[in-house]
Amino acid sequence: MKKLHDNISPLDSRYAGKIESTRSIFSEANLIKIRFELEIDWLIFLCSKLPSNFPTLSNASLNKILKFKKDFNSKSVIAIKKIELKTNHDVKAVEYYIRDYFLKDKTLSKYVHLIHFGLTSEDLNSLSYAVIVKDGIADHLKNLKSLQSALLKKSSQWSSIPLLARTHGQPASPSTLGKEFKVFFKRIDRQIIQIKSIKPMAKWSGATGNFHTFDIVDSSKDWPKICRQFIKQCGIEQNLQTTQIEPHDWIAETCHSMTRINNIMIDLNQDIWMYITNDLFKLKLMKDEVGSSTMPHKVNPIDFENSEGNLGIANSLLDFFANKLQKSRMQRDLSDSTVLRNVGLGFGYSALAILSLNKGLSKLSPNKNKLLNELDGNWEVLTEAVQTIMRYEGIPNAYEQLKNLSRGSSINKKAYIDFVENLQISSESKAKLLELTPAKYIGLAIKLAKS
Repeated sequence: MKKLHDNISPLDSRYAGKIESTRSIFSEANLIKIRFELEIDWLIFLCSKLPSNFPTLSNASLNKILKFKKDFNSKSVIAIKKIELKTNHDVKAVEYYIRDYFLKDKTLSKYVHLIHFGLTSEDLNSLSYAVIVKDGIADHLKNLKSLQSALLKKSSQWSSIPLLARTHGQPASPSTLGKEFKVFFKRIDRQIIQIKSIKPMAKWSGATGNFHTFDIVDSSKDWPKICRQFIKQCGIEQNLQTTQIEPHDWIAETCHSMTRINNIMIDLNQDIWMYITNDLFKLKLMKDEVGSSTMPHKVNPIDFENSEGNLGIANSLLDFFANKLQKSRMQRDLSDSTVLRNVGLGFGYSALAILSLNKGLSKLSPNKNKLLNELDGNWEVLTEAVQTIMRYEGIPNAYEQLKNLSRGSSINKKAYIDFVENLQISSESKAKLLELTPAKYIGLAIKLAKS
């Protein structure tokens, strides 16, 4: 029997238990189940909505079909996979599975001809994948909301803890820890709004998207409208203008949106990693955890590193999906089908990364002494405030004076005070500057963190 550790992907072995919801959505078993349910639902829809063209289902027949649908389980999946070994066609295997069941029952056998009526395989796949990706997006948004909650908590909790900011790696105007976490919260929030605006789409229009099979049966019917009604039952919008395939533009948009969110998380992971390595954050010690096989002292920022690595894998896949899925030769080729089978990997690695990032955030503790010492060692960051006051009071060459004093050099408290004391500025401004410290020079950071 195949063991869990025999899987080639760590998503199905090492990390399987961590992303169970994502795996269940994008699994082949779920794809088969959704195909099966749509085939059943389409047959019922035809018989109930178009009685002039199709036989009406008796209550007994309908109840049998609904029970058949409800009883679908892992054994059903195995049975369909066995049929596929003969057909070498996964959609046809689903059709034959349903057909075989109907043929065993006299009351259902008369509906056999309606299984997969008017459809091409791509109709079923288009709607099935639309449902799956829609559910995958909903699951992903839940994960992102959990991350946002963690960031918002940190932003509020650490809103007033001063931080020596750095630009180009050099000391810069101070901020607060909370405000810097709020930046990432807002960046992710904006992208969530964008991904929510994407409408999952599908086709249900035959071999090349022109409703041939429906129109030839009854040209008096508004088949696009009829098919749209069916698709909307699944919470999916109809794409009316397609070839044999729905062109996957909305999936590409989804992948690009996810990539942008992932890049924001990579940025966050890297920032926190640098804060930790500079001893501005301490990591909570976990009992029995080992940081190195040879160096007992180590407490590694592995959660942020794991998150960054998994986000990189996710982005590579998502970028490929987005670029590939929009391209298909003429009315179609099969390369999109091969790629779509892997779309869950982009979601899976993204989900895993969020879990790692959340875990890492839960272990963080600000090293307040280090934060204050770093600020106190860089009084030169106040030169911005000084030269701005000098400009405000009309002193010429203010910037140049401060540049001569501080560029490329550290300034201590005494040097700062001496410079301010000798300034020809108002007593009010001088008092304001003399009261200032690097830890106090945080502008509106606290307000921004709480806004």
